[in-house]
Amino acid sequence: MTRTFTADRGDASVRLDLVLRRRLADVPRLTRTRVQAWIEEGRVQLNGSPVRRASVRPAAGSEIRVQLPGDVATPRKALSAEAIDLDILFEDDHLVVINKPAGVVMHPTYRHSEGTVMNALMWHARGWRDGSRPSLVQRLDKLTSGVVVVAKTSAVHAALQRSLAAGRGEKDYLAIVYGKMSPARGTIDLRLARDRKDRRRVVASATEGAVSVTNYERLAQVKAAPVGLSLVRCRLLTGRMHQIRVHLLAAGRPIVGDPSYGQPRWREIADVELAARLREFPRQALHAWRLAFTHPVGRRRMHFEATLPDDFRSLLKATGLELRHDHLGKSS
Repeated sequence: MTRTFTADRGDASVRLDLVLRRRLADVPRLTRTRVQAWIEEGRVQLNGSPVRRASVRPAAGSEIRVQLPGDVATPRKALSAEAIDLDILFEDDHLVVINKPAGVVMHPTYRHSEGTVMNALMWHARGWRDGSRPSLVQRLDKLTSGVVVVAKTSAVHAALQRSLAAGRGEKDYLAIVYGKMSPARGTIDLRLARDRKDRRRVVASATEGAVSVTNYERLAQVKAAPVGLSLVRCRLLTGRMHQIRVHLLAAGRPIVGDPSYGQPRWREIADVELAARLREFPRQALHAWRLAFTHPVGRRRMHFEATLPDDFRSLLKATGLELRHDHLGKSS
């Protein structure tokens, strides 16, 4: 059996053997050594060409094909279609743009086999024309809300991946962080790599890992003595896993509510009521706000904005950040 998939931002610049370990997680008793043996045997192709080095690092949008040996070539469980509502911002014959709520996983995993964005898309795609199938161009973390584009064909998927990877798209996020973001505008240019002790985490480094660049702009800030709080817009120039969360942490400005990279700095805030609101916020205060790209078929420039979810807007109001930046939610 042959398994084929397209490398996403989580695969980009990661060793091929590690990519395959993650992608083939449903294959029983799959070890890294066995994956490396398959690569050496010529069972793996990258963009149509055999690759025999496990250290090769695919780029986002690359096609990876694996010929599984007969003893493990068991069919993968079909992705089920579920009647789950989608907040659709735009749709045509080539792509669909949605506003993902926080708390929803993008694609089924071992721990989240149902109720994902892809399950909902499979249901929505029942009326699509022949040859169309949803394919995620971007992925957001479970606890991040906001705009996501989905391709309907492999050709559109590849074109969008290439365009976004080449910096021809604009991806703006909003984050509420601890601390006073200074200077008001800047660039965080730190490489990102998987944590060797925990592959689910990412670490920042000046010398190791994939090139990762985030531009930021402080939109508002409040005293929240003595810590301070800031509303920050982040624009991704690269699209690495957990990039904004790790970059802001490295800059000393952890995102409020981040369960993996956050810090409980609410404990330091003198205002007891505000500290309680920050402590109780149930997720990272991160929202994929705006997305712009050139349509791969029509070639027109497209701009989308995901309305702020209620929990995010409520936190802005509670902190006073909303009053200092009252045009949020209006297109520019």
